[in-house]
Amino acid sequence: MASGPEPATIRVSVPGKTILCGEHAAVYGHPALVAAIDRRLEARLTPVSGRTGDVQIAVPQLDCHETVSWSKIHAHTDRTRSRWLAYREDGDARHLVAADGDPAHLVKVALGEAAAVCGGEPPFVFDLHVASALPIGAGFGSSAAAAVAIAAALLVAMGHEPTVDALMPIALDIERRQHGQPSGVDPATVLRGGVVWATREEGELKVEPIDLRAPLAGLTLIHTGTPAETTGEVVAAVRRRLERDPGLETELERLGTITHDFRALLEAPDLDPDALLTKMRNAQTALERLGVVPPAVQALARAVEAAGGAAKISGAGALSDPAAGAVIVYHPERHALDGLPELATHRRLDTHFGAEGLRILPMA
Repeated sequence: MASGPEPATIRVSVPGKTILCGEHAAVYGHPALVAAIDRRLEARLTPVSGRTGDVQIAVPQLDCHETVSWSKIHAHTDRTRSRWLAYREDGDARHLVAADGDPAHLVKVALGEAAAVCGGEPPFVFDLHVASALPIGAGFGSSAAAAVAIAAALLVAMGHEPTVDALMPIALDIERRQHGQPSGVDPATVLRGGVVWATREEGELKVEPIDLRAPLAGLTLIHTGTPAETTGEVVAAVRRRLERDPGLETELERLGTITHDFRALLEAPDLDPDALLTKMRNAQTALERLGVVPPAVQALARAVEAAGGAAKISGAGALSDPAAGAVIVYHPERHALDGLPELATHRRLDTHFGAEGLRILPMA
């Protein structure tokens, strides 16, 4: 390893995200309306003197503490890239399962992909600590946040500017290793923050910030639990269903139309509660028809609707009971659903929609 100046500790903070409308449809060219949320992930990269070779990784959320050499990081990254190429060739989501159940899988891939872009590993040894308030694998953008934060920390450490243009292709490659063919909406949103309108033009993702005029105070984010399937597995299942039943494309088109309407509602001077209820319920129906809302979560949605509200999954959803990750719940009277038994068993995440994006933090 080459010698060089040792940088100061680097702290990077990245928000999570929630899809307000357009999940799954965004994979097929329709728009998505996505909000950054102020539950955040922080990566802290600390150079260490007097040690050679290895990187110490700590991810307390996963009970992961590991010392790993750069040669193993590169080998893991290469192996994961090969598995993704195999998935792209045959569409078999089993290629996307984290190698050997390694809890540090994404961290190693993020380091490997970022180092490749930087032209090699850094000329100093460091510890990497990742702390997150985001539930994992449940539609809150945890993998995108980790990808962006780790890549940004390594870029800064190696003297590169952590711009959106520099980080987006790295983060998207890391996300591909996790999810197969992601839309790119998650890393785009957590990088920029705020609420964004994401579309695809001639195969390229276009992201536009949205200036919300209607408040989002009536929306609540619920965590129903980690789905049994990964995002990649759910996306692949939808793709297979579309191949067997092309008529399901009408549900994607319906979701695209609803997403346009959802945006118009949020940009209006005054929010129309009845219209928002209708749009959320219609979006949930389309997602159920795509097969990504398991029965237990469908029952939750029906209970919310019976109480005068609306509930829809936010993210990939799930193929089987009992959990489907993130669910957005809305009622015109914010506390009207507080005593609903179907919601009482799930974790409520109090959060601000439209949070700030990537931040490079000063050391405390």
